[in-house]
Amino acid sequence: MPVSYKKLWILLAQKDMSKADLRKTAGFSSATLTKLNNNEIVALSVLIKICNVLKCDIGDVMEISRG
Repeated sequence: MPVSYKKLWILLAQKDMSKADLRKTAGFSSATLTKLNNNEIVALSVLIKICNVLKCDIGDVMEISRG
């Protein structure tokens, strides 16, 4: 099931935060950041960490393609 993290990158830009800053603050690995960059599935726990850092909901950082 294809996922997209385009919303995450837009939100980071709006909050003037780099991907590296997000990775360090949320506490996930560079390998996970690579997965996010490639629109690959990551663990729910990672998405929850991201949402906690950005004070948002999961739907604000990703979407699932139903096509």
